[in-house]
Amino acid sequence: MEIKFEYTRKRSDFGRPCSFSDLPAEVTVDIPPDPSLAQDFIPQDPVDFALQHAPVMAVHEVNTERVQATSRGMNHVEGGWPKHVDPRNAELTSRYREEVERDEIYTRAIQRLGALMEHCIRQNNAIDIYEEYFAEDEEEEGEEDPPSAKTINVLRDPNPVKRTAAHLSWHPDAGKELAVAYCSLEFQDKRRDISFDSYIWDLENPYKPELTLVLSSPVVTLEYNHKDWHHLLGGCYNGQIVYWDTRKGGLPMEATPVEVSHRDPVYGAIWLPSRTGTECFSASTDGQVLWWDIRKLSQPSERLVLDITREDQLKNALGAISLDFSLSMPTKFLVGTEQGSIINCNRDAKTPPEKISNVFHGHIGAVYAVARSPFYPKVFLSVGDWTARIWSEENLDSSSIMETKYHVPYLLDGCWSPVKPAVFFTAKSDGTLDVWDFLFHQKDPSLSLKVSNDPLLSVCPQDNGRIIGCGTKQGTVALLEISPGLCTLRKNEKSLTSTMFEREARREKVLQDKQRELQVRAQLLAKAKEEEQEDPQEVFKQARTDFFSIIKAERQRRGETES
Repeated sequence: MEIKFEYTRKRSDFGRPCSFSDLPAEVTVDIPPDPSLAQDFIPQDPVDFALQHAPVMAVHEVNTERVQATSRGMNHVEGGWPKHVDPRNAELTSRYREEVERDEIYTRAIQRLGALMEHCIRQNNAIDIYEEYFAEDEEEEGEEDPPSAKTINVLRDPNPVKRTAAHLSWHPDAGKELAVAYCSLEFQDKRRDISFDSYIWDLENPYKPELTLVLSSPVVTLEYNHKDWHHLLGGCYNGQIVYWDTRKGGLPMEATPVEVSHRDPVYGAIWLPSRTGTECFSASTDGQVLWWDIRKLSQPSERLVLDITREDQLKNALGAISLDFSLSMPTKFLVGTEQGSIINCNRDAKTPPEKISNVFHGHIGAVYAVARSPFYPKVFLSVGDWTARIWSEENLDSSSIMETKYHVPYLLDGCWSPVKPAVFFTAKSDGTLDVWDFLFHQKDPSLSLKVSNDPLLSVCPQDNGRIIGCGTKQGTVALLEISPGLCTLRKNEKSLTSTMFEREARREKVLQDKQRELQVRAQLLAKAKEEEQEDPQEVFKQARTDFFSIIKAERQRRGETES
Protein backbone atom coordinates (compact mmCIF):
# COMPACT_ATOMS: atom_id res chain seq x y z
CA MET A 1 0.00 0.00 0.00
CA GLU A 2 1.56 3.30 -1.09
CA ILE A 3 1.20 6.26 1.29
CA LYS A 4 1.01 9.71 -0.23
CA PHE A 5 0.95 13.13 1.43
CA GLU A 6 -0.51 15.94 -0.45
CA TYR A 7 -0.01 19.58 0.45
CA THR A 8 -2.16 22.08 -1.18
CA ARG A 9 -1.69 25.84 -1.39
CA LYS A 10 -3.18 28.51 -3.46
CA ARG A 11 -1.18 29.72 -6.40
CA SER A 12 -1.73 33.31 -5.30
CA ASP A 13 0.21 32.66 -2.06
CA PHE A 14 3.46 31.88 -3.93
CA GLY A 15 5.86 34.85 -4.12
CA ARG A 16 3.67 37.02 -2.06
CA PRO A 17 5.52 40.28 -1.21
CA CYS A 18 6.09 41.34 2.36
CA SER A 19 4.01 44.19 3.59
CA PHE A 20 5.32 46.62 6.21
CA SER A 21 3.29 48.98 8.34
CA ASP A 22 4.00 51.67 10.93
CA LEU A 23 3.31 50.52 14.48
CA PRO A 24 3.83 52.38 17.77
CA ALA A 25 6.85 51.52 19.93
CA GLU A 26 6.45 48.50 22.13
CA VAL A 27 8.56 47.67 25.18
CA THR A 28 9.54 44.02 25.09
CA VAL A 29 12.02 43.90 28.02
CA ASP A 30 12.43 46.42 30.85
CA ILE A 31 15.48 46.09 33.11
CA PRO A 32 15.29 48.66 35.93
CA PRO A 33 18.59 49.97 37.38
CA ASP A 34 20.06 48.21 40.39
CA PRO A 35 21.31 50.73 43.00
CA SER A 36 23.59 48.10 44.56
CA LEU A 37 25.73 47.97 41.39
CA ALA A 38 26.47 51.72 41.41
CA GLN A 39 29.41 51.21 43.79
CA ASP A 40 31.30 49.18 41.16
CA PHE A 41 31.29 52.01 38.62
CA ILE A 42 33.79 54.93 38.46
CA PRO A 43 32.24 58.18 37.27
CA GLN A 44 34.09 59.91 34.42
CA ASP A 45 33.66 63.56 33.67
CA PRO A 46 33.81 64.77 30.97
CA VAL A 47 33.07 61.95 28.57
CA ASP A 48 34.09 62.62 24.96
CA PHE A 49 33.10 60.59 21.97
CA ALA A 50 34.41 61.24 18.49
CA LEU A 51 32.43 60.31 15.42
CA GLN A 52 33.51 60.67 11.83
CA HIS A 53 30.70 60.40 9.39
CA ALA A 54 32.88 59.64 6.35
CA PRO A 55 33.99 56.51 4.58
CA VAL A 56 37.33 55.02 5.60
CA MET A 57 39.94 55.79 2.94
CA ALA A 58 43.20 53.97 2.23
CA VAL A 59 46.36 55.46 0.67
CA HIS A 60 48.00 53.51 -2.15
CA GLU A 61 51.08 54.38 -4.19
CA VAL A 62 51.63 53.21 -7.73
CA ASN A 63 54.88 53.63 -9.63
CA THR A 64 54.22 53.53 -13.33
CA GLU A 65 56.75 52.17 -15.76
CA ARG A 66 59.02 54.71 -17.40
CA VAL A 67 58.10 55.55 -20.96
CA GLN A 68 60.96 55.03 -23.38
CA ALA A 69 60.90 57.86 -25.88
CA THR A 70 62.78 57.66 -29.15
CA SER A 71 63.69 60.37 -31.64
CA ARG A 72 63.15 59.66 -35.33
CA GLY A 73 63.95 61.72 -38.36
CA MET A 74 62.85 61.86 -41.96
CA ASN A 75 65.03 62.58 -44.94
CA HIS A 76 63.26 64.46 -47.72
CA VAL A 77 64.63 63.91 -51.22
CA GLU A 78 63.74 65.48 -54.55
CA GLY A 79 60.33 64.46 -55.76
CA GLY A 80 57.03 65.63 -57.26
CA TRP A 81 58.00 64.93 -60.87
CA PRO A 82 55.44 63.45 -63.28
CA LYS A 83 55.64 59.75 -63.96
CA HIS A 84 56.96 60.21 -67.48
CA VAL A 85 59.88 62.39 -66.23
CA ASP A 86 62.91 60.65 -64.81
CA PRO A 87 64.50 63.00 -62.16
CA ARG A 88 67.91 61.41 -62.83
CA ASN A 89 67.79 62.47 -66.49
CA ALA A 90 68.99 66.09 -66.70
CA GLU A 91 67.64 66.58 -70.24
CA LEU A 92 64.09 65.52 -69.37
CA THR A 93 64.00 67.61 -66.17
CA SER A 94 65.26 70.76 -67.93
CA ARG A 95 62.74 70.30 -70.76
CA TYR A 96 59.90 69.92 -68.24
CA ARG A 97 61.02 73.07 -66.38
CA GLU A 98 60.94 75.06 -69.62
CA GLU A 99 57.41 73.88 -70.32
CA VAL A 100 56.25 74.89 -66.84
CA GLU A 101 57.93 78.30 -67.02
CA ARG A 102 56.15 79.08 -70.31
CA ASP A 103 52.81 78.41 -68.69
CA GLU A 104 50.72 81.59 -68.06
CA ILE A 105 49.51 80.37 -64.65
CA TYR A 106 53.10 79.93 -63.48
CA THR A 107 54.04 83.41 -64.75
CA ARG A 108 51.11 85.12 -62.98
CA ALA A 109 51.87 83.23 -59.71
CA ILE A 110 55.51 84.31 -59.81
CA GLN A 111 54.57 87.94 -60.46
CA ARG A 112 52.08 87.96 -57.59
CA LEU A 113 54.42 86.24 -55.10
CA GLY A 114 57.38 88.30 -56.25
CA ALA A 115 55.63 91.55 -55.30
CA LEU A 116 54.86 90.22 -51.82
CA MET A 117 58.44 88.98 -51.40
CA GLU A 118 59.87 92.31 -52.51
CA HIS A 119 57.70 94.13 -49.98
CA CYS A 120 58.94 91.87 -47.12
CA ILE A 121 62.58 92.28 -48.17
CA ARG A 122 62.21 96.08 -48.20
CA GLN A 123 60.71 95.95 -44.71
CA ASN A 124 63.62 93.86 -43.40
CA ASN A 125 66.14 96.27 -44.91
CA ALA A 126 64.36 99.26 -43.41
CA ILE A 127 63.85 97.93 -39.85
CA ASP A 128 65.88 95.36 -37.92
CA ILE A 129 63.18 93.51 -36.03
CA TYR A 130 65.80 91.71 -33.86
CA GLU A 131 67.55 94.87 -32.70
CA GLU A 132 67.77 95.27 -28.90
CA TYR A 133 67.33 98.84 -27.82
CA PHE A 134 67.56 98.34 -24.05
CA ALA A 135 70.13 95.54 -23.66
CA GLU A 136 72.08 97.40 -20.96
CA ASP A 137 68.97 98.05 -18.88
CA GLU A 138 67.97 94.39 -19.09
CA GLU A 139 71.46 93.37 -18.01
CA GLU A 140 71.33 95.69 -15.00
CA GLU A 141 67.92 94.35 -14.03
CA GLY A 142 69.23 90.77 -14.33
CA GLU A 143 72.09 91.49 -11.95
CA GLU A 144 69.62 92.39 -9.20
CA ASP A 145 67.98 88.98 -9.30
CA PRO A 146 69.02 86.70 -6.44
CA PRO A 147 71.22 83.70 -7.32
CA SER A 148 69.19 80.68 -8.31
CA ALA A 149 69.37 77.43 -10.28
CA LYS A 150 66.92 74.94 -11.71
CA THR A 151 67.17 71.38 -12.98
CA ILE A 152 66.58 71.25 -16.73
CA ASN A 153 67.40 67.60 -17.38
CA VAL A 154 68.38 64.34 -15.70
CA LEU A 155 70.45 61.57 -17.31
CA ARG A 156 70.15 58.18 -15.63
CA ASP A 157 72.34 55.12 -15.90
CA PRO A 158 70.31 52.73 -18.10
CA ASN A 159 71.78 49.63 -16.41
CA PRO A 160 69.90 47.92 -13.55
CA VAL A 161 73.07 47.79 -11.42
CA LYS A 162 73.86 51.45 -10.77
CA ARG A 163 77.41 52.80 -10.91
CA THR A 164 79.04 56.10 -10.06
CA ALA A 165 79.18 58.92 -12.61
CA ALA A 166 82.90 59.39 -11.98
CA HIS A 167 83.74 62.02 -14.60
CA LEU A 168 81.99 64.36 -17.06
CA SER A 169 83.28 65.90 -20.29
CA TRP A 170 81.36 68.33 -22.51
CA HIS A 171 81.61 68.24 -26.29
CA PRO A 172 83.79 71.17 -27.49
CA ASP A 173 81.16 72.19 -30.07
CA ALA A 174 78.81 74.28 -27.89
CA GLY A 175 78.34 71.41 -25.43
CA LYS A 176 75.70 69.63 -27.47
CA GLU A 177 76.83 66.24 -26.13
CA LEU A 178 78.07 65.01 -22.76
CA ALA A 179 80.41 62.07 -22.21
CA VAL A 180 79.91 60.35 -18.83
CA ALA A 181 82.38 57.86 -17.36
CA TYR A 182 80.51 55.25 -15.29
CA CYS A 183 82.59 53.26 -12.82
CA SER A 184 82.14 51.69 -9.41
CA LEU A 185 84.90 53.15 -7.22
CA GLU A 186 84.20 50.85 -4.28
CA PHE A 187 87.05 48.47 -3.52
CA GLN A 188 86.36 44.90 -4.72
CA ASP A 189 82.78 45.56 -5.75
CA LYS A 190 81.41 42.03 -6.33
CA ARG A 191 77.91 42.87 -7.50
CA ARG A 192 76.69 40.63 -10.28
CA ASP A 193 75.76 41.81 -13.77
CA ILE A 194 77.62 45.07 -13.35
CA SER A 195 78.24 46.77 -16.68
CA PHE A 196 81.58 48.19 -17.86
CA ASP A 197 80.08 50.49 -20.52
CA SER A 198 80.10 54.27 -20.53
CA TYR A 199 77.91 56.54 -22.61
CA ILE A 200 77.75 59.71 -24.68
CA TRP A 201 74.45 61.55 -24.22
CA ASP A 202 72.71 63.95 -26.59
CA LEU A 203 71.02 66.69 -24.57
CA GLU A 204 68.08 66.75 -26.97
CA ASN A 205 67.42 63.04 -26.35
CA PRO A 206 67.99 62.35 -22.63
CA TYR A 207 66.13 59.03 -22.62
CA LYS A 208 68.62 56.98 -24.58
CA PRO A 209 72.43 57.29 -24.92
CA GLU A 210 73.66 58.59 -28.24
CA LEU A 211 76.66 56.22 -28.24
CA THR A 212 77.74 53.33 -26.02
CA LEU A 213 81.47 53.08 -25.29
CA VAL A 214 82.21 49.37 -24.95
CA LEU A 215 85.11 48.44 -22.64
CA SER A 216 86.71 45.43 -21.02
CA SER A 217 87.40 47.45 -17.85
CA PRO A 218 85.37 50.33 -16.34
CA VAL A 219 86.54 53.79 -17.37
CA VAL A 220 87.25 56.29 -14.58
CA THR A 221 87.84 59.41 -16.67
CA LEU A 222 86.86 60.62 -20.15
CA GLU A 223 88.08 63.67 -22.04
CA TYR A 224 87.23 65.15 -25.44
CA ASN A 225 90.00 66.30 -27.74
CA HIS A 226 89.53 70.03 -28.35
CA LYS A 227 91.51 69.83 -31.60
CA ASP A 228 89.78 66.77 -33.05
CA TRP A 229 86.26 66.58 -31.62
CA HIS A 230 85.74 62.98 -32.70
CA HIS A 231 88.57 61.64 -30.53
CA LEU A 232 87.77 60.70 -26.94
CA LEU A 233 90.40 59.73 -24.37
CA GLY A 234 89.72 57.38 -21.45
CA GLY A 235 91.56 56.11 -18.39
CA CYS A 236 90.49 52.68 -17.16
CA TYR A 237 90.20 51.12 -13.74
CA ASN A 238 92.86 48.52 -14.61
CA GLY A 239 95.38 51.24 -15.56
CA GLN A 240 95.03 51.17 -19.34
CA ILE A 241 94.66 54.20 -21.62
CA VAL A 242 92.17 53.89 -24.48
CA TYR A 243 90.79 56.22 -27.13
CA TRP A 244 87.75 56.21 -29.40
CA ASP A 245 86.84 57.72 -32.73
CA THR A 246 83.13 58.44 -32.38
CA ARG A 247 82.70 58.38 -36.17
CA LYS A 248 83.55 54.67 -36.14
CA GLY A 249 81.31 53.51 -33.30
CA GLY A 250 81.68 52.67 -29.65
CA LEU A 251 84.54 50.17 -29.86
CA PRO A 252 87.94 51.57 -28.79
CA MET A 253 90.41 52.22 -31.58
CA GLU A 254 93.41 51.12 -29.51
CA ALA A 255 94.46 50.53 -25.89
CA THR A 256 97.80 50.53 -24.13
CA PRO A 257 99.28 47.13 -23.21
CA VAL A 258 98.71 46.14 -19.61
CA GLU A 259 102.40 45.51 -18.92
CA VAL A 260 103.39 49.14 -19.74
CA SER A 261 100.26 50.81 -18.37
CA HIS A 262 99.53 52.10 -14.89
CA ARG A 263 99.24 49.64 -12.02
CA ASP A 264 96.30 51.41 -10.40
CA PRO A 265 93.15 53.16 -11.67
CA VAL A 266 93.78 56.18 -13.91
CA TYR A 267 92.15 59.19 -12.25
CA GLY A 268 93.39 61.75 -14.78
CA ALA A 269 93.89 61.66 -18.56
CA ILE A 270 94.24 64.91 -20.53
CA TRP A 271 95.01 65.81 -24.14
CA LEU A 272 98.08 67.96 -24.82
CA PRO A 273 98.20 70.88 -27.31
CA SER A 274 100.40 69.53 -30.09
CA ARG A 275 100.59 70.00 -33.84
CA THR A 276 99.18 66.57 -34.53
CA GLY A 277 96.62 66.62 -31.71
CA THR A 278 97.51 63.04 -30.77
CA GLU A 279 99.57 63.52 -27.59
CA CYS A 280 98.19 63.07 -24.09
CA PHE A 281 99.31 62.23 -20.55
CA SER A 282 97.82 60.39 -17.60
CA ALA A 283 98.23 60.08 -13.82
CA SER A 284 97.34 57.29 -11.42
CA THR A 285 97.46 56.33 -7.78
CA ASP A 286 100.49 54.15 -8.55
CA GLY A 287 102.57 57.37 -8.33
CA GLN A 288 103.39 57.73 -12.02
CA VAL A 289 102.67 60.29 -14.73
CA LEU A 290 102.95 58.82 -18.24
CA TRP A 291 102.97 60.61 -21.61
CA TRP A 292 101.44 58.90 -24.66
CA ASP A 293 100.93 59.33 -28.39
CA ILE A 294 97.78 57.63 -29.69
CA ARG A 295 99.60 56.83 -32.93
CA LYS A 296 101.87 54.55 -30.88
CA LEU A 297 100.33 53.31 -27.63
CA SER A 298 102.64 50.34 -27.30
CA GLN A 299 105.04 52.32 -25.08
CA PRO A 300 104.82 55.60 -23.13
CA SER A 301 106.96 58.35 -24.60
CA GLU A 302 107.93 59.74 -21.17
CA ARG A 303 107.61 58.85 -17.50
CA LEU A 304 107.67 60.79 -14.22
CA VAL A 305 107.66 59.36 -10.69
CA LEU A 306 105.88 61.58 -8.14
CA ASP A 307 108.63 61.28 -5.52
CA ILE A 308 108.78 64.57 -3.61
CA THR A 309 112.10 63.51 -2.05
CA ARG A 310 113.45 63.85 -5.63
CA GLU A 311 115.13 60.45 -5.54
CA ASP A 312 113.00 59.10 -8.43
CA GLN A 313 112.02 56.02 -6.40
CA LEU A 314 108.61 54.47 -7.08
CA LYS A 315 108.38 53.15 -3.51
CA ASN A 316 108.41 56.75 -2.22
CA ALA A 317 105.94 58.07 -4.81
CA LEU A 318 102.66 59.76 -3.86
CA GLY A 319 99.48 58.48 -5.46
CA ALA A 320 97.82 60.91 -7.91
CA ILE A 321 94.05 61.19 -7.58
CA SER A 322 93.48 64.40 -9.60
CA LEU A 323 95.22 66.05 -12.56
CA ASP A 324 94.97 69.47 -14.18
CA PHE A 325 96.49 71.07 -17.26
CA SER A 326 95.94 74.58 -18.64
CA LEU A 327 96.65 75.84 -22.14
CA SER A 328 97.91 79.11 -20.69
CA MET A 329 100.89 77.25 -19.16
CA PRO A 330 101.67 74.48 -21.67
CA THR A 331 104.76 73.17 -19.84
CA LYS A 332 103.31 72.97 -16.32
CA PHE A 333 100.65 70.79 -14.74
CA LEU A 334 99.23 70.16 -11.27
CA VAL A 335 98.78 66.83 -9.51
CA GLY A 336 96.59 66.28 -6.44
CA THR A 337 97.69 63.35 -4.28
CA GLU A 338 96.04 60.96 -1.86
CA GLN A 339 98.28 62.23 0.94
CA GLY A 340 96.90 65.82 0.76
CA SER A 341 99.80 67.41 -1.14
CA ILE A 342 99.63 69.30 -4.44
CA ILE A 343 102.62 68.85 -6.74
CA ASN A 344 103.45 71.52 -9.31
CA CYS A 345 105.39 69.87 -12.16
CA ASN A 346 107.34 71.27 -15.09
CA ARG A 347 107.74 68.97 -18.08
CA ASP A 348 110.54 71.00 -19.69
CA ALA A 349 112.97 70.34 -16.84
CA LYS A 350 116.06 68.34 -17.78
CA THR A 351 116.06 65.68 -15.05
CA PRO A 352 113.12 63.90 -13.35
CA PRO A 353 113.84 65.42 -9.91
CA GLU A 354 113.82 68.91 -11.43
CA LYS A 355 110.42 68.28 -13.01
CA ILE A 356 108.85 68.48 -9.53
CA SER A 357 109.00 72.25 -9.13
CA ASN A 358 107.41 72.63 -5.71
CA VAL A 359 104.95 70.99 -3.35
CA PHE A 360 102.02 72.65 -1.56
CA HIS A 361 100.73 71.24 1.73
CA GLY A 362 97.41 72.16 3.28
CA HIS A 363 94.83 69.39 3.06
CA ILE A 364 94.41 66.65 5.63
CA GLY A 365 92.95 64.06 3.27
CA ALA A 366 93.08 63.33 -0.44
CA VAL A 367 92.93 66.22 -2.92
CA TYR A 368 89.94 65.19 -5.04
CA ALA A 369 90.17 68.12 -7.47
CA VAL A 370 92.77 70.67 -8.54
CA ALA A 371 92.21 73.31 -11.24
CA ARG A 372 94.02 76.38 -12.51
CA SER A 373 92.07 79.59 -12.88
CA PRO A 374 91.17 80.24 -16.54
CA PHE A 375 91.84 83.96 -15.98
CA TYR A 376 94.94 83.92 -13.71
CA PRO A 377 97.28 81.00 -14.52
CA LYS A 378 99.30 81.37 -11.30
CA VAL A 379 96.20 80.95 -9.15
CA PHE A 380 94.69 77.49 -8.71
CA LEU A 381 91.92 75.81 -6.74
CA SER A 382 92.10 72.61 -4.70
CA VAL A 383 89.29 70.60 -3.11
CA GLY A 384 89.84 68.06 -0.36
CA ASP A 385 88.73 66.94 3.12
CA TRP A 386 86.21 69.58 4.30
CA THR A 387 87.46 72.71 2.51
CA ALA A 388 88.27 74.27 -0.84
CA ARG A 389 91.46 76.35 -0.99
CA ILE A 390 92.86 78.92 -3.41
CA TRP A 391 96.64 79.00 -3.89
CA SER A 392 99.15 81.26 -5.59
CA GLU A 393 102.34 79.94 -7.18
CA GLU A 394 104.15 83.12 -6.12
CA ASN A 395 103.82 82.10 -2.46
CA LEU A 396 105.85 78.91 -2.59
CA ASP A 397 106.54 78.44 1.12
CA SER A 398 103.24 79.74 2.50
CA SER A 399 99.82 78.22 2.85
CA SER A 400 96.74 78.95 0.75
CA ILE A 401 95.83 82.59 0.23
CA MET A 402 92.07 81.98 0.61
CA GLU A 403 89.86 79.12 1.74
CA THR A 404 86.25 78.26 2.42
CA LYS A 405 84.83 77.42 5.81
CA TYR A 406 85.02 73.87 7.13
CA HIS A 407 81.92 71.93 6.12
CA VAL A 408 80.35 68.99 7.92
CA PRO A 409 80.18 66.73 4.81
CA TYR A 410 83.21 65.95 2.66
CA LEU A 411 83.98 67.95 -0.47
CA LEU A 412 84.44 65.53 -3.38
CA ASP A 413 84.94 67.74 -6.46
CA GLY A 414 85.25 71.34 -7.59
CA CYS A 415 86.01 73.54 -10.58
CA TRP A 416 86.19 77.19 -11.71
CA SER A 417 83.54 79.01 -13.67
CA PRO A 418 84.74 79.52 -17.26
CA VAL A 419 83.20 83.01 -17.52
CA LYS A 420 83.50 84.62 -14.07
CA PRO A 421 86.97 84.85 -12.46
CA ALA A 422 85.85 84.75 -8.82
CA VAL A 423 83.17 82.04 -9.10
CA PHE A 424 83.81 78.34 -8.49
CA PHE A 425 81.70 75.27 -7.74
CA THR A 426 82.09 72.57 -5.08
CA ALA A 427 80.28 69.23 -4.77
CA LYS A 428 79.65 67.70 -1.34
CA SER A 429 78.97 64.21 -0.06
CA ASP A 430 75.45 65.12 1.12
CA GLY A 431 74.33 65.81 -2.46
CA THR A 432 74.64 69.61 -2.27
CA LEU A 433 76.19 71.85 -4.93
CA ASP A 434 77.70 75.11 -3.63
CA VAL A 435 78.33 78.10 -5.89
CA TRP A 436 80.93 80.48 -4.42
CA ASP A 437 81.57 84.05 -5.50
CA PHE A 438 84.57 85.24 -3.47
CA LEU A 439 84.25 88.74 -4.83
CA PHE A 440 81.03 89.24 -2.84
CA HIS A 441 80.81 86.47 -0.21
CA GLN A 442 83.76 84.63 1.31
CA LYS A 443 82.22 83.10 4.43
CA ASP A 444 79.18 81.45 2.85
CA PRO A 445 78.34 80.28 -0.69
CA SER A 446 76.26 82.55 -2.90
CA LEU A 447 74.02 79.59 -3.74
CA SER A 448 73.63 76.19 -2.10
CA LEU A 449 71.40 73.73 -3.94
CA LYS A 450 70.34 70.23 -2.87
CA VAL A 451 70.76 68.25 -6.09
CA SER A 452 70.38 64.67 -4.83
CA ASN A 453 70.22 62.54 -1.72
CA ASP A 454 73.29 60.66 -2.98
CA PRO A 455 76.84 62.07 -2.81
CA LEU A 456 77.99 64.26 -5.71
CA LEU A 457 81.29 62.97 -7.08
CA SER A 458 81.74 65.02 -10.26
CA VAL A 459 80.88 68.52 -11.43
CA CYS A 460 81.63 70.14 -14.79
CA PRO A 461 80.26 73.37 -16.37
CA GLN A 462 79.68 74.09 -20.03
CA ASP A 463 81.97 76.54 -21.80
CA ASN A 464 79.36 79.28 -21.47
CA GLY A 465 79.09 78.65 -17.71
CA ARG A 466 75.30 78.53 -17.84
CA ILE A 467 74.67 74.78 -17.50
CA ILE A 468 76.36 72.70 -14.79
CA GLY A 469 76.55 68.91 -14.89
CA CYS A 470 76.58 67.05 -11.55
CA GLY A 471 77.23 63.30 -11.32
CA THR A 472 76.06 61.27 -8.32
CA LYS A 473 77.12 57.99 -6.76
CA GLN A 474 74.07 56.21 -8.21
CA GLY A 475 74.92 57.21 -11.78
CA THR A 476 72.43 60.05 -12.15
CA VAL A 477 73.68 63.18 -13.94
CA ALA A 478 71.65 66.32 -13.17
CA LEU A 479 71.95 69.27 -15.54
CA LEU A 480 71.38 72.59 -13.75
CA GLU A 481 70.86 76.01 -15.31
CA ILE A 482 72.10 78.81 -13.06
CA SER A 483 70.82 82.37 -13.03
CA PRO A 484 72.40 85.02 -15.33
CA GLY A 485 74.01 86.80 -12.38
CA LEU A 486 76.31 83.80 -11.80
CA CYS A 487 77.35 83.38 -15.43
CA THR A 488 77.56 86.96 -16.73
CA LEU A 489 80.81 88.90 -16.51
CA ARG A 490 80.30 92.31 -14.89
CA LYS A 491 82.26 95.47 -15.54
CA ASN A 492 85.69 95.66 -13.86
CA GLU A 493 85.17 92.19 -12.38
CA LYS A 494 88.52 90.91 -13.72
CA SER A 495 90.48 93.80 -12.28
CA LEU A 496 88.70 93.60 -8.93
CA THR A 497 89.32 89.86 -8.67
CA SER A 498 92.99 90.27 -9.62
CA THR A 499 93.38 92.97 -6.97
CA MET A 500 91.74 90.70 -4.38
CA PHE A 501 94.07 87.77 -5.15
CA GLU A 502 97.17 90.02 -5.09
CA ARG A 503 96.08 91.54 -1.77
CA GLU A 504 95.51 88.15 -0.19
CA ALA A 505 98.85 86.87 -1.53
CA ARG A 506 100.68 89.83 0.01
CA ARG A 507 98.83 89.38 3.29
CA GLU A 508 99.74 85.71 3.43
CA LYS A 509 103.36 86.52 2.63
CA VAL A 510 103.51 89.13 5.42
CA LEU A 511 101.99 86.66 7.88
CA GLN A 512 104.49 84.02 6.82
CA ASP A 513 107.42 86.42 7.29
CA LYS A 514 106.08 87.39 10.70
CA GLN A 515 105.77 83.72 11.66
CA ARG A 516 109.34 83.07 10.58
CA GLU A 517 110.53 86.06 12.58
CA LEU A 518 108.77 84.77 15.68
CA GLN A 519 110.25 81.32 15.17
CA VAL A 520 113.78 82.75 14.82
CA ARG A 521 113.28 84.86 17.94
CA ALA A 522 112.03 81.86 19.88
CA GLN A 523 115.08 79.85 18.78
CA LEU A 524 117.44 82.63 19.90
CA LEU A 525 115.75 82.89 23.28
CA ALA A 526 115.92 79.14 23.78
CA LYS A 527 119.60 79.16 22.86
CA ALA A 528 120.32 82.03 25.26
CA LYS A 529 118.56 80.21 28.08
CA GLU A 530 120.62 77.12 27.44
CA GLU A 531 123.83 79.15 27.65
CA GLU A 532 122.76 80.93 30.82
CA GLN A 533 121.70 77.76 32.55
CA GLU A 534 124.58 76.36 34.72
CA ASP A 535 125.49 72.76 35.33
CA PRO A 536 123.84 71.42 38.54
CA GLN A 537 127.03 69.58 39.57
CA GLU A 538 129.04 72.78 39.36
CA VAL A 539 126.44 74.62 41.45
CA PHE A 540 126.55 71.88 44.08
CA LYS A 541 130.36 71.95 44.25
CA GLN A 542 130.37 75.74 44.57
CA ALA A 543 127.77 75.64 47.37
CA ARG A 544 129.77 72.92 49.17
CA THR A 545 132.97 74.97 48.92
CA ASP A 546 131.24 78.10 50.20
CA PHE A 547 129.68 76.17 53.10
CA PHE A 548 133.01 74.73 54.33
CA SER A 549 134.79 78.05 53.89
CA ILE A 550 132.20 79.72 56.11
CA ILE A 551 132.62 77.02 58.79
CA LYS A 552 136.39 77.33 58.66
CA ALA A 553 136.23 81.11 59.03
CA GLU A 554 133.87 80.76 61.99
CA ARG A 555 136.23 78.35 63.77
CA GLN A 556 139.15 80.65 63.27
CA ARG A 557 137.19 83.57 64.72
CA ARG A 558 136.21 81.54 67.82
CA GLY A 559 139.81 80.39 68.35
CA GLU A 560 141.09 83.92 68.29
CA THR A 561 138.41 85.02 70.79
CA GLU A 562 139.28 82.28 73.33
CA SER A 563 142.97 83.07 73.15
